[in-house]
Amino acid sequence: MTTALITGSTAGIGAAFARRLAADGHDLVLVARDIVRLREQATELHDRHGIEAEVLSADLADDKGIEAVAERLGDRKNPVDLLINNAGFGNKGRYLDVSMADELRMIKVHCEAVLRLTSAAAEAMRERGRGGVVNVASVAAFVPRGTYGASKAWVVQFTQGAAKDLAGSGVRLMALCPGFVRTEFHERAGMGTGSIPNWMWLDADKVAEAGLADLARGKSVSIPDPRYKALMGAAKLVPRGMLGGITSRTGRKYGPQ
Repeated sequence: MTTALITGSTAGIGAAFARRLAADGHDLVLVARDIVRLREQATELHDRHGIEAEVLSADLADDKGIEAVAERLGDRKNPVDLLINNAGFGNKGRYLDVSMADELRMIKVHCEAVLRLTSAAAEAMRERGRGGVVNVASVAAFVPRGTYGASKAWVVQFTQGAAKDLAGSGVRLMALCPGFVRTEFHERAGMGTGSIPNWMWLDADKVAEAGLADLARGKSVSIPDPRYKALMGAAKLVPRGMLGGITSRTGRKYGPQ
């Protein structure tokens, strides 16, 4: 039986991945900050699907948290076969309205943690000749939209480059780039969602399902919905200055975790 480690597992896309992978018979390592929610999630998934679910409380904005997860990913006796780097958050406000501390925390979670955890997992996976990593990014990676979009653009570029370097090793890497997903994300960030049209909202379970299917197909980038694929295709034809104005009216963030 294979094991998947999911960061940000207790809500949104992370929870959707946990449900889908548990239903498919995978054991899990569930990572988030709230130990109470982690234990409740682990118990529910174990009771419903009969899988084993470890819990690991870790804050990926903190070096100790990153190190704890990296150590688990590097455990050769209890290997992790699939890593879902899903932890993330958004900041409410435009550039210079957000504190520097919050901007740097975002880069820590979205970039440094993704780099370190992907590296820890991929090194162990390469030794075994098999494994997969899904780094949850966003369609915000493809539009000019502040630190959030820039950090997700980094995730996409890093993942594509790492996937190319590991080609033929048996280790697959993919950046998952959803649009707006109905999760707790906007509420936690204090963002309103009234200006977002209904057609732009995605279901977290369908996003997870599409992401796993695209990973199995060997894709290095996945935009898990035809509507957003079309939208991102059209975005290539729109001047970047105009696109930045459009995205500023629909909120600071696309594709919540």
